[in-house]
Amino acid sequence: MPNSSSISEFLLLALADTRQLQLLHFWLFLGIYLAALLGNGLISTAVACDQHLHTPMYFFLLNLALLDLGCISTTLPKAMANALWDTRAISYTGCAAQVFFYVFFMSAEYYLLTVMAYDRFVAICKPLHYGTLLGSRACVTMAAAAWGTGVLNALLHTANTFSIPLCQINTVDQFFCETVQILKLSCSQSDHLRETEILYFSICLIFVCFIFIVLSYVQIFRAVLRMPSEHGRHKAFSTCLPHLAVVSLFVSTGTFAYLKPPSISSPSLDLVVAVLYSVVPPAMNPLIYSLRNQKLKDAVSNMFFFSIQKCMSS
Repeated sequence: MPNSSSISEFLLLALADTRQLQLLHFWLFLGIYLAALLGNGLISTAVACDQHLHTPMYFFLLNLALLDLGCISTTLPKAMANALWDTRAISYTGCAAQVFFYVFFMSAEYYLLTVMAYDRFVAICKPLHYGTLLGSRACVTMAAAAWGTGVLNALLHTANTFSIPLCQINTVDQFFCETVQILKLSCSQSDHLRETEILYFSICLIFVCFIFIVLSYVQIFRAVLRMPSEHGRHKAFSTCLPHLAVVSLFVSTGTFAYLKPPSISSPSLDLVVAVLYSVVPPAMNPLIYSLRNQKLKDAVSNMFFFSIQKCMSS
């Protein structure tokens, strides 16, 4: 059996057994990837270019779009290349890079969603203090804290995972390098337990963030239901429901992936669940936010209008 020093590459899970299905997966992933690039790219450009969207809520939405772009770009391009060229290989360095960036973007996104819940809480429950509590410096600090915490979390997991001696075959039962799947290749029980404890610690932090989000929305909904104006209630819900939908999608898919009973685990099910929590949220988030956000839709429309006008004038 090879150990970690002799492993030069890993073999990822094959998406399909036949060439036709491999190409089908390639085109399906390509469509999802292009949709994610377009949606998140439009949100990023609209928020950056439109002065009316230079507010804390849209600043955090810009950061979310960038994290979504990074997250889906970490997993899908390699999966598409493997499906197109009928291969399963990924280098040892490439696998370590995938683990680092995936943990970084996913954890930073969850911390950012927690910050966005706080933003909605202050905007609705403490509107008179909104400018004080969420000034430009505070927003940059909170966003930087989310990104920085993601980096530290990724460094911790990547360094610990790839310091564990691997003495089994180098086959990863997932379409991208994932910490949990790499741990299955370990032959050191003590090192395996150490990384498992770090994973549980990260899950505890995620649970604390989830409790904070839930408590924030309990206070938000109590405040919204006390509003005398129906227009005010509709406006409050229109800004909160997209964020709540994104959090629900992110948490439900991730929770099922990592906490599902081992008795129902199988490579096919793990593959489907991995697609649900690593690919679907980054592709769906722009659609969720744009459907109920008139300001964002107007900014994107204006951007297209000015682009067409500029092209016609030139």
